[in-house]
Amino acid sequence: MTFANVGTLGVAPGARDQVVAILTRSNPEMEQAGCLLYEVGTSEEHPDTVFVMELWSSAEAHRKSLELPSVRALIEEAMPLLSGEMDGDQFQVLGSPLRPSH
Repeated sequence: MTFANVGTLGVAPGARDQVVAILTRSNPEMEQAGCLLYEVGTSEEHPDTVFVMELWSSAEAHRKSLELPSVRALIEEAMPLLSGEMDGDQFQVLGSPLRPSH
């Protein structure tokens, strides 16, 4: 069953664009690991926040992706730019009107 991880990352003032650049860098290993969608966004109403929406083939695929060397390197690069404020939710996707039911 598809697994969703939707969250926010607080960033240091002025670091938003740098964090977005890190998180949107091409990483084919993520798709190979089971990532179906990884979208990064911003909102002018929240200038020190980066929004991330992920869909994975399973919760296990998501967990294992955090062990990939390429993902670990991106996390290490982004960490000094984050404020430590993080929030989000994880859930099992039950369906969508945009694709056939399984």
